Amino acid sequence: MRADIPSGRRVVITGLGVLSPIGAGVGEFLAGILAGRSGAKPITAFDTTGFQHAMGCEIEGFEPERWIQNLDPDTLGRASQFSAAAARMAVADAGLELDELRARRVLVSVGTTDGESRDLDTLIGRQLQTGPESLDGVVARRSGAGRLAATVVRELQLTDVEAVTIPTACAAGNYAIGDGYDAIRTGDVEIALSGGADAVCRKTFTGFYRLGTIAPDVCRPFDRDRKGILTGEGAGMLVMESLESALARGARIYAEVLGYGLNCDALHPVAPDPDSLARCIGRAHRNAGITAEDVDFISAHGTGTRANDVSEVAAIRKVFKELPPTISIKSMIGHTMGAASALASAACALAIHEQFIPPTINHRETDPECDIDCVPNEARRVSVDVVQNNALAFAGNNAVLILGRYRHEAPR
Repeated sequence: MRADIPSGRRVVITGLGVLSPIGAGVGEFLAGILAGRSGAKPITAFDTTGFQHAMGCEIEGFEPERWIQNLDPDTLGRASQFSAAAARMAVADAGLELDELRARRVLVSVGTTDGESRDLDTLIGRQLQTGPESLDGVVARRSGAGRLAATVVRELQLTDVEAVTIPTACAAGNYAIGDGYDAIRTGDVEIALSGGADAVCRKTFTGFYRLGTIAPDVCRPFDRDRKGILTGEGAGMLVMESLESALARGARIYAEVLGYGLNCDALHPVAPDPDSLARCIGRAHRNAGITAEDVDFISAHGTGTRANDVSEVAAIRKVFKELPPTISIKSMIGHTMGAASALASAACALAIHEQFIPPTINHRETDPECDIDCVPNEARRVSVDVVQNNALAFAGNNAVLILGRYRHEAPR
């Protein structure tokens, strides 16, 4: 083992909980990705009168009472409902009985961009119409971002637990997964429930719209005719545990978490810095004990904006002599903010387990400045051993996660 690889327990992913605009649960999500399904549709979460275009990627038909059993869903904001439901899905998918989970030391780490801003939108709108006396105390109490992790703890009735909400915007899901990886590797906890959650809200849509980065129809990452993002919503939660724990209980292993890298350059409020992202990628490779040549495909942040896609490809070129296929699932599910890299991590774990590369849909012609193989429009069945998942956020927050196919022998 190389000297720069951290010592500690090997960490594997044994459960996935997914709520996305193209499907809920592992089966639907996998089928949606393989089919290149689009979640784009007109936004219904709020009144879009006055906007020239208002497409987004919302979740239809979500029934929180199907998954949330110990809490009253009406007392929870939509993002908290998502995080609790996805956590329950992940625990069930991992084959963990709740009594067994409650007997373990657990970390719950949830990343988010907006927290419960959708509730705050509702409050502000109500006050503008009827005055401050309309302030809803229940909604006000449930609007704190910290409730996303706390709700998981309360719903699963965990007692020996640490709950953390990580607000590093669009990179928060990878941050939360890295937090879980460290906690298991070092023996601080036995199980980590890590991921991200966000709900479509007017505030975020309006902010991106004013920046001129909302696409009028669909998201086209790396395409010459790309126009920007579509705001989306959902949650991705991963059950991670030590390899010893997974083997002892005969758990299915989707993938191994090989390592990750984080940095924050704080160079610009919104524009990514290629040099900083390149350093973060290098840090992730060193932490995972791999080289660039080991990566079979990159799940890019790939927002479909002019600035992001060119900068991200430039950063990748600084690290890779030959660029591996580089895809963006945001073409299918939109930009789900704090859930984005968590849902992408779930997609990467499934890609390793099922041996395929997800497609970048809506693709017509690659931008010469983004001259990559984006696996256009159709999934590709190939051998996949190592995947890199990029996440970028405003203010220069970068997080790069490395997943690998589980093999009995330890990674080199």
